Amino acid sequence: MLLVPGARCAARPLIGQIDQADCGMSEHTRGGRKLLGIDGDDPGRAGSAEPESLAAHLARRHHRDMTKYLISFPSQAMVLTDEEFPIVAAEAHAVIEEAKAAGVYVFGGGIEEKVDPVLVSADGSVTAEIYPGTEIKGGVTILELPNRETAEEWARKIAVACRCSQELREFMYDPES
Repeated sequence: MLLVPGARCAARPLIGQIDQADCGMSEHTRGGRKLLGIDGDDPGRAGSAEPESLAAHLARRHHRDMTKYLISFPSQAMVLTDEEFPIVAAEAHAVIEEAKAAGVYVFGGGIEEKVDPVLVSADGSVTAEIYPGTEIKGGVTILELPNRETAEEWARKIAVACRCSQELREFMYDPES
């Protein structure tokens, strides 16, 4: 259990509006000091005699409980008139702002198709080629979400805004990313 002197569930923006019970927290007293414990965790990071901050712990715990998803579409899927484009852009940006406000946004953007991709080798050489079958064009969004159902809902929101179906892929878990 992580014990943090005088801490409160102050890192709420990292994991949404929750109370202490929701994030496995309970108050404890040690030596007359009120401590907030996070159940099931060690009192400090590996090799450290000091406990980590509550915000750092919650961010680490939040990260461990979330999965990153790639939501994307090829550019040829988005067929718009010149009049529709600014409307679609505004609606797509609104969905991204919603994801940012929800704390799930990691990255998003469109591939610059006017710049050709290159292949960079381990020896540092650069060639004007790519792996066969890996042409990537279009828009991508990466969100960090609790489950696939939630990812499908965000992909639906992006599909509505962009006026085209979205591909959904899940990243493998990497504790260092």
